[in-house]
Amino acid sequence: MGKILKNLSILQKFLFINLVVFIVIIIITFFYLGVIQNNLISEKQKNHNKIITQTILNLEKSNIKFSEYGISEFLFSKKSRFPYFEKLDRVIFFDNKLNWIGDTRSIPSSTLLIEELTQQSSEDNFNNKENKKKTIFDEDINRYYLSASEKPLTNLKKIQEQYFVFSIKSVNYSKNKGYILISENADNIIAQVEEREKFIIRTALVVLLVILIFSYVLNRYFLKPIKNLVTYTKIIKDKSNEKSYIERIKARNDELGILSKSLDEMTRELNKRISTAENYSTDLLHEIRNPLASLKSASEIISETEDKNKREKLVNIVSHDVERIERLITDYSQMLKDEAVISTETMRKIDIMDIAKSVVDDFNNIYNSKRKIQIKLKSNGSENYFILGIHNRIEQIIANLLENSISFSEKNQEILVEVSKDQEGRPRLVVIDEGKGFSEKDTAKIFNRFYSNRPENFGEHSGLGLNIVKNLVELHNGQIKAENNKEKGAKVEIIFPATQ
Repeated sequence: MGKILKNLSILQKFLFINLVVFIVIIIITFFYLGVIQNNLISEKQKNHNKIITQTILNLEKSNIKFSEYGISEFLFSKKSRFPYFEKLDRVIFFDNKLNWIGDTRSIPSSTLLIEELTQQSSEDNFNNKENKKKTIFDEDINRYYLSASEKPLTNLKKIQEQYFVFSIKSVNYSKNKGYILISENADNIIAQVEEREKFIIRTALVVLLVILIFSYVLNRYFLKPIKNLVTYTKIIKDKSNEKSYIERIKARNDELGILSKSLDEMTRELNKRISTAENYSTDLLHEIRNPLASLKSASEIISETEDKNKREKLVNIVSHDVERIERLITDYSQMLKDEAVISTETMRKIDIMDIAKSVVDDFNNIYNSKRKIQIKLKSNGSENYFILGIHNRIEQIIANLLENSISFSEKNQEILVEVSKDQEGRPRLVVIDEGKGFSEKDTAKIFNRFYSNRPENFGEHSGLGLNIVKNLVELHNGQIKAENNKEKGAKVEIIFPATQ
């Protein structure tokens, strides 16, 4: 069965399992009806056995010989009128050799004295005795005789569209031996069984109707939408132009609607990331092509020149280009890695002032002694600047902004890092340098990948720093903008959402 179910759809599995259960219930039902019928017959058997036992006791008490005359005398006697005989269809007496010797159907309807009956002719008394000797139970009494059993035999028999329960038992008293057969109308047993059978059939039809309705609802409102979602994923996978019904499912307000929305959003996000990765790769290839061309030209000239100064200059160019390529690849790889990791990181309540102080101290230790560049941190020390964010990503934002400012700054210049709050109480981070500023009128371009306005020492920078900053700020639901100072240099401002 496991192999059969494995290749079926959910609806087919549901119908198959219900069919199997239905068949099992039908089998159990037939078994149940058989048990009910047997129990009812068993009740009849107990009653028959009681009647036969009482009849034998009366025969023995009245000293009646088990012969045709003796049984006839017993049946026509007032003393033999048992109330329980009246409820029976027929009581037949057979001698030890299975010869018919008496039958309750020989009893007249009116009460007559035995003397009056004996004066009538034999033909009138027994109404064609030869016909009475032949009964429809001869085959059953003969089978019981051949079995040589003393226990009563009870069975159900259909006679002319009517059902009868008959019981046969052997007789043995005072050297009198024979058999007594009792038959009783059993239409009530069949009626009870049929009533239960009809009830079960009606119940089964109702259950079947419920299963069909449920199957329709299951297929219409659950399985079909799921199938459409599967088709949608195949369309995305195969990049097919086939029509999908995802919008119709998204309009639902249940779990399937939520699932379809999540699936569609996930697909869009994946497509966006794929598109971004493709664009990154294209831009990276473009950026690497220039230093590679320069590297190739310089290497060819080095092998041909004999001028020591010129050769040294060419070696510096080669070193610079190699550094640029290495930095591009390193930053690009780190950027892709960061994008993959960021989605799994958890945001917590952090104070950007503490992070800014730590980063500024680290940069001062490096660049104050190296290039005499002083980085100052300004804030209102009495306030807290809490945001909901990722600690190491905020560090990365501040570090990238400082690196960018340092790359455009001269020796002995200052860089200001200001932490404050705007008019709406949102934490605000500003980095101001004294460099050349931005040459573009549209300063939003500086956040593009591989921004073209590069410092002279570009080998130390990939052009991805500000783009990474913008992505990280947007990850924190913040806003970033850049502009030139009125006097000199550039300013980059970030505003984070306020948190309690």
